[in-house]
Amino acid sequence: MAMNAAEIEALIKSALPDAQVTIEDLAGDGDHYAAKVVSSAFKGISRVKQHQIVYAALQGRMGGQLHALALQTSAPD
Repeated sequence: MAMNAAEIEALIKSALPDAQVTIEDLAGDGDHYAAKVVSSAFKGISRVKQHQIVYAALQGRMGGQLHALALQTSAPD
């Protein structure tokens, strides 16, 4: 079962309410996405930890409903 971009965005925003989230379907199959997430919660923490926060927001759907997510995270300027 694939996910749509709106579902991914909603999950991320539920964990990071201030996040600016941009989702792109890379293959048109609902399984391969790119996400850009900008949140003040990322300020001062490593990129690895930022990605862990986003993956946690997806509540275990990575590798199941969501096959691939190219992730770009940052804190606002």
